Amino acid sequence: MELEYRDRHILAPMVRVGTLPFRMLASEYGADITYGEEIVDHKIIKCQRQINESLGTIDFVEKGTGSVVFRTCDAERCRVVFQIGTSDAVRALTAAQLLCKDVAAIDINMGCPKSFSVSGGMGAALLTKPDLINDILTTLKRNLDIPVTCKIRLLPSSHNTVELAKRIEKTGVSALAVHGRKVADRPRDPAQWDKIADVVAALSIPVIANGDVFDYEDFQRIKSASSVMVARGAVWNASIFKPEGKLPWESVKREYIRKSILWDNDVKSTKHTLKEMIMHHSSLELAEGKAMIRSATLANLAELYGEESYYWFVNGINGC
Repeated sequence: MELEYRDRHILAPMVRVGTLPFRMLASEYGADITYGEEIVDHKIIKCQRQINESLGTIDFVEKGTGSVVFRTCDAERCRVVFQIGTSDAVRALTAAQLLCKDVAAIDINMGCPKSFSVSGGMGAALLTKPDLINDILTTLKRNLDIPVTCKIRLLPSSHNTVELAKRIEKTGVSALAVHGRKVADRPRDPAQWDKIADVVAALSIPVIANGDVFDYEDFQRIKSASSVMVARGAVWNASIFKPEGKLPWESVKREYIRKSILWDNDVKSTKHTLKEMIMHHSSLELAEGKAMIRSATLANLAELYGEESYYWFVNGINGC
């Protein structure tokens, strides 16, 4: 089934946050589409697909190290988007073909401004290489049976952004996500929704607006776009997707911990997400923050947040 990109509320791709537990949490609260964290093509190409019968998951495990690079499950098959960091069409295709049967769509990251991505010719570095963009996207479109999309940032001028977006549309992608900031902008700089509206007006494919979505009402405010994508607002409280309003962040945090236990999430990833929540709502210098940082395992986190019984139940341990 073709993924629907219009009138969708979407969880943005976020490194170390967008793992299976957080994606499942967001979808439980109402996210229609959930993007996984960006994974570089070199990394996924080194992986082997494995069925994890104990968890009921599909794991892509790095050969040699045994570390899980990407974990998914049948329950999210119809909505999870795998985002690739790449600078080469052949590598991108090789990576996509490894997991295209287990995800709803493939997305190419063309907006990350971090030095790791840019120095490798990935992310925002692609914005100045339209021929390479065309090569990557057309190669994927010709060889995959699932939707292909990409995510960009604003260019220095609205005209240049629109022209690039038009060229991307001609590759046959199913949708285009636009982060309403330029490469040099920082998160504190306001997202320019009006510049995204210029792209919407110029294209016929769905345009997904991203930037400064912190409440459910913001989904409705960005009316010009086909759909709206949320990043930080979801990290701080994933129940932002609930039409009736957000739940207390403490409740959301506890549910995230339970899902991390259920899906055996990497403890470093879990702690990173908890850190982002705590820094926004409280302080890492208080007792909770310090204890969370000291926690070395999911069992430690379960004890810290009063979820020992749940941890014992999931792992088949006698807690008596």
